Amino acid sequence: MKKIAVLASGGGTNFQALIDGCKNGMINGQIVLLIYNRKEAYAKKRAEIEGINHVYINRIACGSMEKMQSEVYKNLCKVDADIIVLAGYLEKLNQQTVEKWENKIVNIHPSLIPKFCGQGFYGSKVHQAVIDNGEKESGCTIHLVDANYDTGPVIMQKIVTVNKGDTAELLSERILPYEHELLVRAVSLMCKDLIIVDNGRVIII
Repeated sequence: MKKIAVLASGGGTNFQALIDGCKNGMINGQIVLLIYNRKEAYAKKRAEIEGINHVYINRIACGSMEKMQSEVYKNLCKVDADIIVLAGYLEKLNQQTVEKWENKIVNIHPSLIPKFCGQGFYGSKVHQAVIDNGEKESGCTIHLVDANYDTGPVIMQKIVTVNKGDTAELLSERILPYEHELLVRAVSLMCKDLIIVDNGRVIII
């Protein structure tokens, strides 16, 4: 059974999807740690309810980005995580972390990468940009994490139609269930060692 560490910044609905996936047997893994960087993050409450070890690591509290990233790395090492999931985590991992867990870190992004991604594109900002640009389609992407924002190999995507009259909130509401579904599927495959990377492309065995 793989040991899974989750990093989150907000409400943690994707974190909850992983919790449920582990409990119902869809994911052959155990969530051993939640790292959160906002005191008000509801993800913390979800961890408390489930008895999951959790730790608050904040950039300001640490004094610098480098110190924060170092603390994240130390805590991931402490639990000997096999897989790391960024579930709405709004900070960047350092090179040391990315290299140690190469192709073992997964992120979910609420658009069809490579569109509307990169630094500054997160949450409702992504959906608003999609609408403002007049896109006909959006969706979500599960991808592996490399040293840059949203540039790692794509594991899977789901296309969702942008309806006339959509707001960022409405579009988000329609996409979010697919985020949960795809994230659980991707982590399940990773726990079974069924995802490999060949020449920068993901292959599902």
